Amino acid sequence: MTQSDTGKTATLYRMVMPEHICPFGLKSKDLLESHGFTVDDHHLKTRQETDAFKKEHNVDTTPQTFIEGKRIGGHDDLREYFGQEVKSADETSYKPVIAIFSTAFFMALAVSWAAFGTVFTIRAFEWFIAISMCLLAVQKLQDVESFSTMFLNYDLLARRWVKYGYIYPFGEALAGILMIAGALIWIAAPIALFIGTVGAVSVFKAVYIDKRELKCACVGGSSKVPLGFVSLTENLMMVAMAIWMPIRILLIG
Repeated sequence: MTQSDTGKTATLYRMVMPEHICPFGLKSKDLLESHGFTVDDHHLKTRQETDAFKKEHNVDTTPQTFIEGKRIGGHDDLREYFGQEVKSADETSYKPVIAIFSTAFFMALAVSWAAFGTVFTIRAFEWFIAISMCLLAVQKLQDVESFSTMFLNYDLLARRWVKYGYIYPFGEALAGILMIAGALIWIAAPIALFIGTVGAVSVFKAVYIDKRELKCACVGGSSKVPLGFVSLTENLMMVAMAIWMPIRILLIG
């Protein structure tokens, strides 16, 4: 059945200007069409036209959707109308860490396959942790200032020495990179052991002893991930790698 066959129509007002096309307007149009609506698409081509529309309909934002003469609202309102989930700005989510660890896992398998022709190697496990460290460090390094601010909420060393919050992501990245290469482990292992141990103790105290509900800085300063198991796992992974890598070099070479 085509869109015109459904008999369902919606009117959409969205900003389409030479210097700006509203992305939420495009999303609203796509959402309507995906639900079988024929869209009467009205473009607001100037700032004056947009302001006049807002004043006429007593709304603060565009796009605005109307179905059967009734104003539904903006993109989030339209998602709610179709029964889709709309998350609040402060809602917690584990999606960032799932994306990071999943990507790291498959990258590690890919590197193992390229290097050894199989994914079943000890190095694949090592690369998984090392790549995870690097990806987590990248999240922090995007905005070190924001990360350090969130980090101060629970890290015991950063509270005593604020500059540690700025150094941490660089140390994590360096340790991860060296562990990927399997080089200079005498540098990488102590760094990972130190920051991992301090981090694990800090998280354990904040979450399991003090019972505080905080956001985790592990994926950056804008994180919505709850502090707890994920951050503790990140730190324990670093500790495990710091202990394992020197042992492997001594035993296996």
